[in-house]
Amino acid sequence: MKTSKLLRLALIFTVTISVLQVSRARAQDQDDEQDPPARVARLNYSSGSVSFQPAGEGDWVAAVPNRPLTTGDNLWADKDSRAELHVGSTGIRMDSETSVSFLDLDDHALQLRLSLGAVELRVRHLDDGDLLEVDTPNLAFTIQRPGEYRLDVNSDGNQTLTTVWQGRAEATGGGYSYSVVAGQRATFSGTDELDHEISQIPRRDDFDDWCMERDQREDRAEASNYISPEMTGYEDLDENGRWHYVSGYGSVWSPSRVAADWAPYRDGHWVWVAPWGWTWVDDEPWGFAPFHYGRWAFVDEGWCWVPGPVVVRPVYAPALVAFVGGGGFHLAVGVGEGVAWFPLAPGEVYVPPYRVSRVYVNNVNITNTRVNITQVTNVYNNYTVNNTNINRIAYVNQRNPAAVTAVSRETFVNARPVSRNLAHVDARELAQAPVSHTPPVQPAKTSVLGTGTPARVRPPAAVESRPVVGTRNPTPPRAPFEQQRAAAPNVRTETPHPNAAPEPARPGQPGNPPHPSEPGRPPSPANAQRPNEPARPPAPENAQRPNEPARPAAPGNVPRPNPPSQAMRPPEPDRHEMTRPQPPPRPSDGYQRGGSQPPHPLVRPAPPVQPRPQVDQSEANKFRTWQQQRPAPPPRESAPRPQNRPQPPPRPEEHKK
Repeated sequence: MKTSKLLRLALIFTVTISVLQVSRARAQDQDDEQDPPARVARLNYSSGSVSFQPAGEGDWVAAVPNRPLTTGDNLWADKDSRAELHVGSTGIRMDSETSVSFLDLDDHALQLRLSLGAVELRVRHLDDGDLLEVDTPNLAFTIQRPGEYRLDVNSDGNQTLTTVWQGRAEATGGGYSYSVVAGQRATFSGTDELDHEISQIPRRDDFDDWCMERDQREDRAEASNYISPEMTGYEDLDENGRWHYVSGYGSVWSPSRVAADWAPYRDGHWVWVAPWGWTWVDDEPWGFAPFHYGRWAFVDEGWCWVPGPVVVRPVYAPALVAFVGGGGFHLAVGVGEGVAWFPLAPGEVYVPPYRVSRVYVNNVNITNTRVNITQVTNVYNNYTVNNTNINRIAYVNQRNPAAVTAVSRETFVNARPVSRNLAHVDARELAQAPVSHTPPVQPAKTSVLGTGTPARVRPPAAVESRPVVGTRNPTPPRAPFEQQRAAAPNVRTETPHPNAAPEPARPGQPGNPPHPSEPGRPPSPANAQRPNEPARPPAPENAQRPNEPARPAAPGNVPRPNPPSQAMRPPEPDRHEMTRPQPPPRPSDGYQRGGSQPPHPLVRPAPPVQPRPQVDQSEANKFRTWQQQRPAPPPRESAPRPQNRPQPPPRPEEHKK
């Protein structure tokens, strides 16, 4: 009897443990699905009139450099205008009268909508399982290898020209798929059925030459010796600063041509970008990578940017700062409540103010500074579980008055220039104010639109509503901000400045419900302790290793003794413990994405590819003709033979004869 009872108890205990493990695994999977993307796009160059439309909004504003671009954002380059964007090492360049939208941009997919105009893509790196697709009105163009590509869509939207200088791609449309290889220009005409022609690549035009010059500039970038080329914004560092060595930090970068009282996160403005929330947009032409990756240190009376370990793809963050005055504090007399912040120093832990998993918290820190998992866990628990211990964390730059920036609440919320609206804060009040990972303010519509003035130009209405063909169902459009605010009554409506331009009225449009991290819903840490629930144990030191091994840090990044200007250096990590999420399975055929996600209103599925022997024979003949017409490569010149070649001296035995 005792044995039987013990067996039953053991069985019950085993089943209970299994259920708890499954529940925890499911909760972790849900948290991972809610993590924001680890990468974004950046508008780093524009000429002429380039307009921008934030995701879900109907208003078009003048595009502002360095604003992070993500899923749902739209760009328009008007006549005689051009623009250049980057997603990591991938360059995207827009020619005159070109409309581009980001259908999807996450860790494993970059899906663009080209409804009119011309774009060139320079793809330097493409991971296995990643998707890079450009959808046009009559086909989906899937890039399969690194290389150089160009796509042109005519004004009627019924013809797409694809050019491949290097690489390989696949065009899908009209119930058939076509391979486009290096050295080919393929023309696809029609919509329901495609007429496919292959030709030689013509002589480069002015747009091609401009793209080539931009590519050559990036190829010469010295920054790739110190940081990963997959860090968005690396290409503008060399021309605006210098790399040098600092004991304790290794190779660092310092900006040139900045004012004596310059400080990080001061020359720019704040905007609201979902799903991250409050995001810093810097005014400097180089101001992207140093404000979304790495850390800042004050050394020898000057600031230097300290990048993290050289990993394959560092995780993007909206702003690597800590905020002072969690409940708001008063500035000068008559100004009212304000917001203040300072940059995080090397080794200090960043606690995301948006909803994320613990895996994300680890990755966003260990890819941007030298810190170990134990330190990340301790700081994270201080903020999310033992929030009474927040003030026990000593921040280096908080003790430097020149590092703290403060503005009024109205300046912060309405995306006004920070450097022109600085507020004075009493030093004693600042030292006693608590430190928080999120500002105590709610966004307004001006926070979403940013500093861009109302656009003078926008794409034609027919182009805006023109559907494209895709092989996958992208993320549905986001709801307008006003609709999100109406659905979230706890969002405070900020009063605009009397001199601010009135917001243009726009009726609401249907869309998806607001994301948990969007306005109106306070951020809740993924693993925060709930009532009547035991605290979750910290992540083990031997966490899952990355799917792709990180490249070793450059010799200049090897830790050195503490610099005299820093009070304390954090311990170095034993290893780069980074868990990279697995890419979703690629659909072999049809229009798939998984789940019950509604279809995107501007993307129609590519018809399933059907076997058509007659088409195959025709395509084989076209390819053979193209090969025969290819110009022969220039003959390899042999080394010229030397003239009057001296004769070798006679051998001794011959001399004797």
